[in-house]
This record gives sequence, C-alpha cells and structure tokens, in this order.
Amino acid sequence: MESPKNSLIPSFLYSSSSSPRSFLLDQVLNSNSNAAFASSNLEKSPSPAPRSSPTSMISRKNFLIASPTEPGKGIEMYSPAFYAACTFGGILSCGLTHMTVTPLDLVKCNMQIDPAKYKSISSGFGILLKEQGVKGFFRGWVPTLLGYSAQGACKFGFYEYFKKTYSDLAGPEYTAKYKTLIYLAGSASAEVIADIALCPFEAVKVRVQTQPGFARGMSDGFPKFIKSEGYGGLYKGLAPLWGRQIPYTMMKFASFETIVEMIYKYAIPNPKSECSKGLQLGVSFAGGYVAGVFCAIVSHPADNLVSFLNNAKGATVGDAVKKIGMVGLFTRGLPLRIVMIGTLTGAQWGLYDAFKVFVGLPTTGGVAPAPAIAATEAKA
Repeated sequence: MESPKNSLIPSFLYSSSSSPRSFLLDQVLNSNSNAAFASSNLEKSPSPAPRSSPTSMISRKNFLIASPTEPGKGIEMYSPAFYAACTFGGILSCGLTHMTVTPLDLVKCNMQIDPAKYKSISSGFGILLKEQGVKGFFRGWVPTLLGYSAQGACKFGFYEYFKKTYSDLAGPEYTAKYKTLIYLAGSASAEVIADIALCPFEAVKVRVQTQPGFARGMSDGFPKFIKSEGYGGLYKGLAPLWGRQIPYTMMKFASFETIVEMIYKYAIPNPKSECSKGLQLGVSFAGGYVAGVFCAIVSHPADNLVSFLNNAKGATVGDAVKKIGMVGLFTRGLPLRIVMIGTLTGAQWGLYDAFKVFVGLPTTGGVAPAPAIAATEAKA
C-alpha cells in the first residue's frame, strides 16, 4: 500500500522495482559512478550519431527529488543546492516561530519599556487584553515575520557556509581539536550579516508594539518611521542588535552542537546513524531548548537596550543605561524571555532539521565534523 508521504509524487520516483522507469532513474542517479564504465563501452563498440536520449535530457534538467528514505541522495553536501536548502530551512524556522510567539514578544517589549505599568507577565497580558482586545496580541506580526524570515535565511545559510569554510581553512587536525571555536566563529560571522537584514524590520516592530496608535502594522508603520527618523533611523539600533544577537547566536549554535553531541554520546545507546528520524528530531528540539535558555541569559541586557532605543526618539545607549540601570538591564523581563527563547530556539532547531530531513539531508550535530573524522582515520 502506498504511504501518504509519497501519494502526491509519481510512484516511479520511489519504486524499487526493475521497471523501465525505475531503471532509467537508477541510470540518472548513478550517472557519475558509471561514467568510467560507460566510457569503456564506447571505446569497445562504435555508437550511432549522438542524439538526445531521455537519460541525458533528465540529467541536464537535474530535477530529481530525493526519497525521504534515502538521505542525501538528491542533494550533495556543501553544494549550492545544499546551502539553498539550509537558507530556506532558516526562513521557515525563524520566520514562523517568531511570528507564533508575537504575543509573548509584545508583553516582553512593553515590560521593558514601561515596567511601572506592565509589572508582571500575567498583568501584562491582562492589560493588553483589556486595552486592545485579542487582536492586539498580534500587533506587529508582519514586520516580525518578514524580519525574522530574512534573518533566519542569513543566519542558517551563512552558518553552514562559514562553518565549512573555516573548517577547510583550519584543516582536519585543528578542526577536530578546536571544533567549538569553529562553531563560534561561523555563527558570529553569519549573525553579522543576518542582523543587517533584520534591523529595519525590528525597528518598526518595536515602535508598532510599544506605541499604541503609532501604526497598525508594517504597511503604514514603515513610512511613518521613515518620516519621523529618516532612513538612518532604521539602523539606529544595529550596534545593540549586534550586541544582543551575536552572543545569542554564538551560544545558540555552539551550545546546540555540543549538547546534541553529548546526548548521542551519553544518553542514547545507539549511534546517530541507527536512530530513527523521529528520535533525531526529538534530540534536535531538546538540544535547542536547553541552548535557548543559555541564549536568553547571555543576550538579555542588549535586548533591553534594543527595545529602549527603538522606542525612544533620539535616545542613546547611555540614556538607556541611566534610565534602566545595570541591574535592570540583566533582569527586567528575563523570566518571560527565558520561556520565550527556550521554546523558540527548540522549535527553530526542530523545524530546521525537519526540513533538512524532508529534502533528504541529515540532521544537524551529533557526530564529529567530517574533517575531524578524516583526520582520525588518517592517524589510524
């Protein structure tokens, strides 16, 4: 009986029979490995004048979809298609999750901006419900979706790129020895780019969420912000945004990779390659949630600065520190942010790896980097 997963895709793409169609598919999938064999046959026997065959036409189109039961067969690791898949996975994981927790983010921002009014999580929800109704909980969801989709694309896509690039520069031996530094450097480099994409949307989002009546959303909020602050105002919060997001992302990726590796090493008796995809995705969520708690603590002072600067026209970092205080920078709104970021980060890693599995790629983390494996085998 055909499984629901494959019901919308022509059956011959997943068929294991020796039908002409599946034979043709095998020829295409194994075209690289059979190149030498085909070449020797051509030398032994003359062939007719070359013409376009179905196999060559399919090879040139290169549109094959990998079966979910055959990881990595359709997308080569570290190819342009691999980075494109990671980029799209980042869009899904960051854009959708941040949009989903818009109500939590709304309460958190208002607690940071007006702690006298929004004294706690429960009272914050109550005040917003009374003043703005249920609809008000999703104020600013459009700039949230657009901004964090752009950020997620750069964050995950460039992380995979920089991680591979820095591993190649370091060489197999040093990559194995200093893999955590590779994770930290790769994630920091990616986040610098990602925040440039996020910053304008974050500025509009905070203004819409913390100043009732300023605008309904992105469509009217963006031109109003430009009129009030100018285009330069969109990047007024870039430095504190880097201060928030770069430590956050370094912790997010490095701790996730380390935690997942430890889970497979100490908590699961079987190697990762022998674990089901469901179990692997569960590990991704658990590792992401724990990493998210660390992320929230490390990046919280800068998060308070970003909220303050984007809400107050003409304010500086010095004004923010004087107004909020050093203790307030580290503690104001922290419990809610731990809950929000822990859930958010766990869901992001779960969605990201679920998409990678869907397109036939392995989940993130859990095994030594490929260069490290090569180095170990070389010494053996």
